[in-house]
Formats: sequence, C-alpha cells, structure tokens
Amino acid sequence: MKIFLDTANLKSIRMYNDMGLLDGITTNPTLLSKEGGDPHKTMEEICSIIKGDVSLEVVSTEYSGMMDEGRRLRKYGNNVVVKCPMTPDGLKACKSLTAEGIPVNITLVFSANQAVLAAKAGAKYVSPFIGRLDDIGQDGMGLIREIHQIFQNYKFKTQILVASIRHPVHVVDAAKIGADVVTLPPDVLGKMLKHPLTDIGLKNFLADWEKLKAEDPNIRI
Repeated sequence: MKIFLDTANLKSIRMYNDMGLLDGITTNPTLLSKEGGDPHKTMEEICSIIKGDVSLEVVSTEYSGMMDEGRRLRKYGNNVVVKCPMTPDGLKACKSLTAEGIPVNITLVFSANQAVLAAKAGAKYVSPFIGRLDDIGQDGMGLIREIHQIFQNYKFKTQILVASIRHPVHVVDAAKIGADVVTLPPDVLGKMLKHPLTDIGLKNFLADWEKLKAEDPNIRI
C-alpha cells in the first residue's frame, strides 16, 4: 500500500520524505490556503521534492475551465495528477484529460456508484472520503470494502486512494481491505510512528548501556 501525505506544508513533506515514507502528495485549495504565500511556488516546490504522484486540484466547476486548469497544473511536472470533482463536468474533464495523457484523481467520492463512474471515465485514482462519512454516521470503511470488491470483480485499473483519514486505525483497516493508497494528514502519520512501549524499551536499553559504561568508560559500540 502506498502512503501519500495530504498537505501543502513543505516542512512536513521534506521531513517525512527524508525518512523514505512518502509515495506521493495530495493537496487541495484549502490546504494551499492554510499555508499562505504564493500557491504557485508551493506547488512547484512540492513537485520538485516528491518523485511520486502529486495531486493538484482544479478550482473551476465547469468543463472548459477544468481542462484549462488541468493543462496548466500538469506543467508543474510529469508527476502531477489533476484532481477533478465527482461531477458530470468533472467526469467529462477526466475522460478528456486522460485522453491527452494527463492522469486524473476524481475527488469527493462518497458512494460506490460514484467510484464506478470515475473508473469508467478513466480516472487513475478515485478518492473516497471516509472520515466525512463517519462524521454523519455512515460506514466509511465499509465503502472502501464495496469499492475494492467491485473493482476486483471487473478488473478496473483505477486505484483506490483512501482520503479523509482521521486516525491510524483507518490506515490499518484500509491496508487489510487492500486499498491501493492512503493519504494522511501529517499528524496521523506522526501518530503511526509512535508507541509507548518503543519509548520505554529505548529508555531501558540506554540505561543498561550507561551501566556498562560506568564499569568501563572506554567501551564503545
């Protein structure tokens, strides 16, 4: 399973990329606005840092605008995947951009029906928002199971990119189901790194090493 970071924060991107953890990035207008500054420079920098796919989102809601923006976004790098919304115009743009060799991530997916239509339109990725479904009392991870089964039944090449992840348990559940990608906020990826027993174990190992050094100050690893 691939791990994408859902952010436009360059510091977080560099930190986790240096650990070898990132397969790609997803962004949206909200995340770019949160970071401030020139969004064009931010997108350019992200595409230079990350070798894998970088999803950059259109803001137009009609077909011709999505096409123009999609082509401009692709100029930031050959690793750019254009994010289009799950709307009739978004699907039309997906088909056209894909025909031009520009991969598309269909975003704001909340049902298996929508996921099937995105796959039929040729999307490289489909992004179901599981956390937002959980927020309204629906089963977000159940949707991932449905989409995964349908895509397997018909051998769709579209990859399931699990979005709106709220905690590390979502990541484990997505991996068990067989989702292709999870995209995580930096704080969730940070939580995945940690476990209290790791901290306790390291503390004990270092304490025991200090005992050895007390007996022989010249000892080294």
